[in-house]
Parts: sequence; structure tokens; C-alpha cells
Amino acid sequence: MQTVTLNNGVKMPIIGFGVYQVPDADECENTVYEALKAGYRLIDTAAGYLNEEAVGHAIKRSGIAREELFITTKLWIQDAGYESAKRAFAKSLSKLQLDYLDMYLIHMPFGDYYGAWRAMEELYREGKIRAIGVSNFLPDRLMDLIVHNEVVPVINQIETHPFQQQVDSAVFMKEQGIQHQSWSPFAEGRNNLFSNEVLVSIAEKHNKSVAQVVLRWLVQRDVVVIPKSVRKERLIENFDIFDFVLSPEEIATISTLDTKESLFMKIDNPEVAKMLGNMKVDL
Repeated sequence: MQTVTLNNGVKMPIIGFGVYQVPDADECENTVYEALKAGYRLIDTAAGYLNEEAVGHAIKRSGIAREELFITTKLWIQDAGYESAKRAFAKSLSKLQLDYLDMYLIHMPFGDYYGAWRAMEELYREGKIRAIGVSNFLPDRLMDLIVHNEVVPVINQIETHPFQQQVDSAVFMKEQGIQHQSWSPFAEGRNNLFSNEVLVSIAEKHNKSVAQVVLRWLVQRDVVVIPKSVRKERLIENFDIFDFVLSPEEIATISTLDTKESLFMKIDNPEVAKMLGNMKVDL
């Protein structure tokens, strides 16, 4: 398994399995179980995905030694704050049936995420979390967090795919020693990603799928990826990306697809901040 080394020395698989939008308990458990059987060792969930219990059941069912796994979950906005973050962490740990987390992330840069970060720093020092990081932080929010706290986030999980390549953010994060991680590497199929002529042409040259080309492109950029599929054949296919290499010319061609715009939500939009800040989830 190819890994990246985080800024605290912890090694993390460069490819994992994400479970966003798999709320059905049985489907989630079975899909994660199949992913683990296929060789995935990084599993990425979140309190806000409402499937931590199912992930925990799959982990236990797999019988894989705990030290071989890398489990990530995230703190939702309504639990931001020092005391509430500690309670939310304990609840997530219980649902996952684990004694510690490999990574805990602040899901969104809203609410009292400073209080949450202080709680996470304490949990990290106590050995209850091996690494702490963030998700959806723009460079200014990320720098502000770095300047005013002791522990630098190990990772920032952000929307990254061929149509939103995050080139400038990637440079900034590398300068700060923060690992770039992609969510929605396939852009959920938007902009007709799977039939895009550029990606299809490259895929045909390598006798690979468009999905495999996209994942390979990200991995060659040293971006950690967490593709999701509820289909066994697809999740196996997505894992099979280490037997080919994209040429510099192919990577340059893919770079022409970048629109530099989100296909989902603009995190710096005040209305988005208001909507997410008011969103209450039954956790």
C-alpha cells in the first residue's frame, strides 16, 4: 500500500474508501466490509454521514488487526466547541467500537471550531487520536488556525477533481506541511466526467477506466483520495491504480479541464455559511 507521511510522522494510505451518502446501515456495513476485503485500509466517515455505527460493525466483522487500519471521522458544526467536541468525539468512538481514532477532522470552518481544535489538541496529546486535521478550510482560515494554535493540522480535505483542481491551495498546503486530500474525486459524475473526451482518450490508451485515470492523476499529485462506490466491482476497480503511470503530457492535458470553481458549494459564500450553521443533524 502506497502511503504519505503526515507532518507528525504518521503514515497514511494514499487511497481509501469514503462512505458519504451511504446512510443505509446494512448497505454501508456490507460495502465497507467488501472494501476492506478488497484491500482498502483507510476508511473515511463522519458524524454527519450518520453511518459511523455501520462502519464500526464492518470493521469488527472484517477481523483485520486494528493497527492495520486507518480510520477517519469528522466533527459536525453543531458540535463545534471545547466541551461539545469532546462529547462528540466520545460518541463517534463508541459508535465505531474503537479505542482510538487514526484521524479526527473538523468537518467545516464554522461555529466554535477554535474551541473544538483545543479539545482535539488535548485528545491528540492524550493518544486518543493519532492525527488531527480539517476539511473544507480555505487558505486564509487554515493560516489563521495555524497562527493561533499549537498543533498544525496534518491534512485538509477539500473538493478536488478534474474540474476543480485546487492548484493554488495545493501549493499553499505543501508550503505549510499540510497533506492535501480530495473529497468527491469524481465530482459525483457532474460535467459528464465519465464521458469527458479528454479523460476517455487517456483511459483508452492505458486500457483503464476514466475513474482509474482520475484517481491515478490525483495520486501522482500526492493527493490522498477516498473514492466511494456501493458496487463491489467498482470499488475493486478503483483500488487498481498502481500498475500504470500518466505521462507529463497527459497530466498537462488534464490540467486544461480546470474551471477553478466548485461544482457543489462555495464555502466562502455568506448564504452557504448561514445554511450550514443553522443545519441541525440528529447525531
